[in-house]
Amino acid sequence: MDKLKLQLLFGDRLGIVLDLATIIAEKGLNIISMEVINHGDFTDVFLEMVHNDTDIDETELFKSLKLIPDLLKIKKILTLPQEKREEGYKVVLDSVSDGIISVDEKGRLTTINKVARKFLNCQDTDVVGKDITTLPLKDNDLLVCLTDKSLRRVKKNVITDKGRFRFFSSCKPIKDSSDRVVGAVEIMKDVKEIKALAHAVSEPAQITFTDIIGKSPAINAAISLAQKIADTDAIVSIRGESGTGKELFARSIHAESDRTGPFVPINCAALPESLLESELFGYEGGAFTGAKKQGKPGLFETATGGTVFLDEIAETPLRMQAKILRVIQERRVRRISGTTEKEVDTRIITATNKNLEKMVEERLFREDLYYRINVLPIHIPPLRRRIDDLVILTEHFLFGLSSKLNKTFQQVTPEAMQKLASHDWPGNVRELKNVIERAAILTDNDRLTGNSILFSFEIGKTIRGKDGLSHLDDNPSSLRDRLAVYEKKLIEEALSKSLSIRKTATLLKISHTALLNKIRRHNLNLESN
Repeated sequence: MDKLKLQLLFGDRLGIVLDLATIIAEKGLNIISMEVINHGDFTDVFLEMVHNDTDIDETELFKSLKLIPDLLKIKKILTLPQEKREEGYKVVLDSVSDGIISVDEKGRLTTINKVARKFLNCQDTDVVGKDITTLPLKDNDLLVCLTDKSLRRVKKNVITDKGRFRFFSSCKPIKDSSDRVVGAVEIMKDVKEIKALAHAVSEPAQITFTDIIGKSPAINAAISLAQKIADTDAIVSIRGESGTGKELFARSIHAESDRTGPFVPINCAALPESLLESELFGYEGGAFTGAKKQGKPGLFETATGGTVFLDEIAETPLRMQAKILRVIQERRVRRISGTTEKEVDTRIITATNKNLEKMVEERLFREDLYYRINVLPIHIPPLRRRIDDLVILTEHFLFGLSSKLNKTFQQVTPEAMQKLASHDWPGNVRELKNVIERAAILTDNDRLTGNSILFSFEIGKTIRGKDGLSHLDDNPSSLRDRLAVYEKKLIEEALSKSLSIRKTATLLKISHTALLNKIRRHNLNLESN
């Protein structure tokens, strides 16, 4: 059987199809498929024809077709538009992770994609056109849908020689423009896929460079450098003021590296020296009172194949700095009370808001460790050096808060934006986030004005007098409150004078742990010094 496919271009007029059909019939040919596409002043006609008995005489056919008025062009083609669309639909259907089958109004299969073929074990069988009852389905939900009913999330099990498949099924009727049922479609969602998706949604999202918001040259330069060195194993030193997003950069670097192990962060300023050592290096069973009998691996061991993020590394005591240096040089750790060393494959990223160079000069930070961790320094600019990013950062925080607070998206007035731009932002992006969240919570309408923007010192004025103490003079039980405010003030002053948490504790003549507890009680920022 000889088939021929043609594309004919006509100047648009009435009677084109009739003229074509007449000539094709005179030549003893049958039309298998015809598609007419109008383009205004022109019309494309696509034909597939066949001669059942003999080969098609193309020369004679073309000679006759060219006699049709307004024919502008004629050519042979390999594929009809309809065939291209059908192949495109097939690729799309085979690309989705759900099984899809459909039937016509008589229950004959019209569509079945790759996943459905797997579920129903008919990968190598041509089932299109066959009755749906021939498939290994225990029910006839698609036939039920032909009576104009819909079914949702029906749990099904199919057992074939390829195994057992569990999926949730949803079926609905297919209707034409006259609302007449002409078929039905079934979507099959694999239970395993649903569980995997639920797990992915419940797991903490991995931070990447796309989560760092900003378009100013300063922040883009820092991002560009971080991306360039992300897939290396080199030690990275992230430098920046409090609240600039040092951990965000560290997590992004880990995410874009080739490391498959975990990202393990630790704040070196938040733990006493003894606890910091056991956390970093681990301990053997019975190493000290309260130690686990089986011992405990340290973070360098836990992060094997991954990354350890040493935040506020400037706060580590000199003795601990020596041990960290040895890990960097030898790639080995020894647990507390251990007799052997273990190899570790861990990338190290450090961060600090302190002036390490000055600390090295004052012998508060080891010079050899400084040179080992400062191979690839990344300097994150403070917010005051990227004021152009205020608008995009503000909109980003408000967008997240709108769903969190169940509010409509709030707009920032020019007055409010001017107030934000005039602030020096000592707390950087973290402070901006807090200010915006405070404004979004306290503002009932969808516009944030200048009065909506309250900085920390403005809030303080509403609850403290000029002496910095609460106005509780009329309350006979206010002594505790007054002492708390005074204690907070003393700690803030001591922190501003000292280079580290431990130095501050020595200055106040209290233990490191006691100071940390008081800092948490008064909601003071550990990174503000």
